[in-house]
Amino acid sequence: MINKRLLIKNLLAHNDECSFYDKKLKFDFSNKEGKAKFLKHICALSNSNPKNNSYIIVGVDDTSNIIVGVDFFDDSKIQNLVNAYLDNAPLVTYENIPFPHLKEGLVVGLVSIRPIDQITSLKKNIWKYWGGSVFFRDGSISMPKVFDIEIKDVNSAIVSEIENHAKNNIKLTLDGVMDFVVNRHNDLETHYKVFKEIFVVCWAGIPKRVHDTVFYSRVDIELINEQVRLFYSALDKITIEFSEDYFKIVEFVKLGLHNNVKYFPLEELLIVFNENGSYKINSNLVFNPPQFNKKTLYHIYNSNNALIDKLKKNISLNKAEEKDIINLPATYLLCYLNNFEDAKTKLEEAKPYIKSYDDKIYSSYKDAMRILRKVNYN
Repeated sequence: MINKRLLIKNLLAHNDECSFYDKKLKFDFSNKEGKAKFLKHICALSNSNPKNNSYIIVGVDDTSNIIVGVDFFDDSKIQNLVNAYLDNAPLVTYENIPFPHLKEGLVVGLVSIRPIDQITSLKKNIWKYWGGSVFFRDGSISMPKVFDIEIKDVNSAIVSEIENHAKNNIKLTLDGVMDFVVNRHNDLETHYKVFKEIFVVCWAGIPKRVHDTVFYSRVDIELINEQVRLFYSALDKITIEFSEDYFKIVEFVKLGLHNNVKYFPLEELLIVFNENGSYKINSNLVFNPPQFNKKTLYHIYNSNNALIDKLKKNISLNKAEEKDIINLPATYLLCYLNNFEDAKTKLEEAKPYIKSYDDKIYSSYKDAMRILRKVNYN
């Protein structure tokens, strides 16, 4: 079993970017350009390494090699994007790896690309890349190439050595549990459970019982053996259910207008642990968005647009507008979920102005975009 934090350290210490690993400051999946660049790198690394795993580390300064971190990215549907645009698509996973020195909420993204020993290509156009394009790694650069030559396997031994140096052990597991419970979350209720005598899952949060159900807020959940953060949210609430064989999370999001605000189930994450030392993670969107009066939403939509225009022109907001802008990301989201198609574009365009205006509202913006991304993938 590989400790993913150790793997990242070994990859960064190995040498500069090469034909089996890349590092990025961030990826932007909110637009075609960001998705296209991600797909290009997936395609190039898959083609350049037909016999061994390839990796992309996200949240690292390219020039200094310093780990700066990125926001937690919990989109389990990233394989859908890869399958939609790539022929002979490899198996791709995106995992969130916590590092102790990073600010709360920041992680390092680890993209793992499994070998398939076939030529991967774009199956359709995206951004400025044409359908049918084939990419390979040329040193640290992903670029289009012809592929009428034999691909030599030159990396398997190196990758195998790096992965072996990142193997987990009992000390790392125990240290991980103690760090999670004692150091990082001593102000929260914490729990751990061992599955199949191998896997250790730790979770922390603030519990609140509603009838027969316990909801957790300020939630952090990790698979300690691999140092993978499974879930993190400072805002939403979740329920947790487990047996000897599985661990299940149901995430709820708070949506509504005025005093009519409720929690709605968004996504179910199920981790099944097997006797042979393997596990599988399945996610299922269970979201049924609330519907509201269209006249009310038109009024809110136009008010949001006016607020953004004021921010663009650097015009001060009055007291009422200062209250309204707190809910702007959530109300734009509701408009989109009620068939206001332009609301998503408006919200994306508002990003720089919200970010510079208020950190808490920007956190709400990121949460709204996360929900939109999940809904769109499904």
